[in-house]
Amino acid sequence: MPTFTAPDGTTLVHHVTGDGPPLVCLPGGPMQDSVYLGDLGGLTAHRSLLRLDLRGTGSSAVPGDTASYRCDRQVDDVEALREELGLERLDLLAHCAGANLAALYTARHPDRVGRLALITPSVFAVGLGITAEDRLETARLRRDEPWFAPAYASLEAITGGRATAGDWDAVAPFWYGRWDDETRAFRAAEQRQRNDEAAARYASEGAFDPDATRNALAAFASPVLVLAGEYDVAAPTRVMKEYAGLFPRAELVVQSGAGHFPWLDERGRFVTAVASFLGDGDGDGGGDDEGSAVSGP
Repeated sequence: MPTFTAPDGTTLVHHVTGDGPPLVCLPGGPMQDSVYLGDLGGLTAHRSLLRLDLRGTGSSAVPGDTASYRCDRQVDDVEALREELGLERLDLLAHCAGANLAALYTARHPDRVGRLALITPSVFAVGLGITAEDRLETARLRRDEPWFAPAYASLEAITGGRATAGDWDAVAPFWYGRWDDETRAFRAAEQRQRNDEAAARYASEGAFDPDATRNALAAFASPVLVLAGEYDVAAPTRVMKEYAGLFPRAELVVQSGAGHFPWLDERGRFVTAVASFLGDGDGDGGGDDEGSAVSGP
């Protein structure tokens, strides 16, 4: 496991798998061991994936100052990784809460980012609003699933501010395009992979300045992919379209039948979409000035 040192002296780890040009991958959670990203559905056939274990997660060290778990303070960790790799620019992929870190890094170092792929991204860093109805409307697409009724009742309780501890477990099927033994095991592993103390500090006061970040991203000239899952209640399509519109050269892909972890739900579609964006085309990213909405490949 390659290691490097953050500016504050914390030893950080990244994992390298696959073949091809490097793609730095930032995990979500927030503050979850990057192991859950795996090979991103087989994207390793196209790219060398460099999964960063964020400070205090996976094999990376716990920092001396736990306030440094705050998202904006981790931007320097990503920059330290770029310098360690000796790359002038990074191609960057971020999932879920990792997209907040990717957005802040891109806003601070726009000339250091080549292509930016945001997979079912969290929106805290850019200050977009997700309503209860956004989530419930997305959830109702699953009304024919055998688990739907109790899960939907729990989602209503959560979005209505009436949640009990059991409701959070009950809505788990909504996070996946299919709810089976594989995704149940994936869900169980997630609970063991997250640093809860770090997660509690990740979005603490001062972490985000949405207006400044949106202004910076509006001037980001490189190609951007926003990949949404059709069934994702965490990142509903309406809001993902709005997110893509923050960039001058963004492409929105909505992967049909996918939830919050689209590489689990349909590996072929996910890899095709991401590899196409990253890879061998003419470099225009496939978007237009407003961002384009495209059905899943």
